Amino acid sequence: MESKNIIIIAVVIVAIVAVVGVIFTTGILNGEDKNVQTTDFKTEFMEGKFAGNVKLVDDKEKFMHSYRDKENKITYNISTVDDSDALMDIYYLQGVMNPEKRTFNGNEWNIYFTQAVPGNETDSNDTMNIVICQSQAKKQGYLIYMIIDADSKVNATLNTYGESYTDFVEPLLNSITLKESKNVPKINEEFGLTEDQFAEQMELVQQVKAGNTSALEGTG
Repeated sequence: MESKNIIIIAVVIVAIVAVVGVIFTTGILNGEDKNVQTTDFKTEFMEGKFAGNVKLVDDKEKFMHSYRDKENKITYNISTVDDSDALMDIYYLQGVMNPEKRTFNGNEWNIYFTQAVPGNETDSNDTMNIVICQSQAKKQGYLIYMIIDADSKVNATLNTYGESYTDFVEPLLNSITLKESKNVPKINEEFGLTEDQFAEQMELVQQVKAGNTSALEGTG
């Protein structure tokens, strides 16, 4: 009887090992799905893979490109500037703050979650959910804006546990290769300011971030 039980246990162990082998080789355990569609993209400053069927819709600007996932109603805008940290400091004044920090392929990313209403609309039902991914290298910064339409079927929970992040943002950042570019747009020029003027504005921003909200008085 004991020998029979040993045989049964051995058979069960073999079966378990076989199943575990299938799980690891097929990627079930680590979330890989061979049937998930991806779309390659490549620009002068960044390349990677979008989840889903994504089409280029605007590349008129050398350092700014827009892509659209029609099925999931998602727009991706990717761009680069010399100082993306400064840009995020400006966004801070608009309520974009407290990023999640992640590292992919040796690149440190700040991931922000926010919302916006298109145009002058005030209907909360038209609110778009936005994920901003920002990475600053030594010579230039990189930005990915994921804009999710209000009527998208994607669950756009504003954190790293929602479908928008786990199924779209994280796989994208995992695939990203960042490239150094020449003649990267300067952030002060994007705002139509000289370097000195921009430095003055950033000094005000830093004071506000430090808690001195009175710094903005009389700047309107």
